[in-house]
Amino acid sequence: MAAGLLETSIQSLPLVYRGKVRDSYAVGGDKLLIVTTDRLSAFDVVMGQPIPDKGRVLNALSNFWFDRLGHVVPNHLTGIDPESVVTPAERAQVRGRAVVARKLQPLAVEAVVRGYLIGSGWKDYQASGAVCGIALPQGLRQAEKLPEPIFTPAEKAELGRHDENISFAQVEQRIGVDRAARMRTISLSLYGEAAAYAATRGIIIADTKFEFGLDTDGTLRLMDEVLTADSSRFWPADEYRVGISPPSFDKQFVRDWLETQPWNKEPPPPELPAEVVARTADKYREALRRLTSKTLD
Repeated sequence: MAAGLLETSIQSLPLVYRGKVRDSYAVGGDKLLIVTTDRLSAFDVVMGQPIPDKGRVLNALSNFWFDRLGHVVPNHLTGIDPESVVTPAERAQVRGRAVVARKLQPLAVEAVVRGYLIGSGWKDYQASGAVCGIALPQGLRQAEKLPEPIFTPAEKAELGRHDENISFAQVEQRIGVDRAARMRTISLSLYGEAAAYAATRGIIIADTKFEFGLDTDGTLRLMDEVLTADSSRFWPADEYRVGISPPSFDKQFVRDWLETQPWNKEPPPPELPAEVVARTADKYREALRRLTSKTLD
């Protein structure tokens, strides 16, 4: 198995930001080279070992969805070949795992859409009968499909901190009433179309999060990643059962292993066993194959 790319070292462009998973470099004053590494974060802590091919899978999934959902909302892609903006010696670091994107003004709100009752939403419902202040019918069970998808925004936290759920009124205060309404409408539309397509591929999209930014003309654009196994819960439809947490095509395998360790969820994290790394990598590759019928070259 390939070792995986934990961190890029591109010298020909200025480094702008190193996030949990992506490294961003400036391409002129109006574009970014965004490289998806093989880093994996769990409980908001970046693991010390890369997950081989993870970055290439996430990049391919995002590009698939950007193309498929482009009629719903414009996105940040420019169509410029990432290998054309770095030196020949650096091309291997970006091949298959990078995009050249418009530099946008990001909105500090994560647009979360939930179609099923799971994760923090399930915990919230058990405690209050609501999810993020949205009242739901009584008697719903874990992993149950909601009567209709709900928009439950979160405030995007700084690196190393947990995102926090916020009310729609708080979103309106942060980005304006009209823009908040547009973000909600677009997010629900994106989720609806994606979930309907994924169902034809035998996958349930339980929930997902979108990020948006504004270009120089004030146009709202979809950015970062979209409908990947990092930003969404993908469940195999043939293994879905109400009342239990279904298996998923994401880093849940890592989370489950970490929960068995004597770890306080603060850096540094435990070292991941080779088997956990390998099985997690397989989960990501399977998500790509199931959703797109494609495999990595």
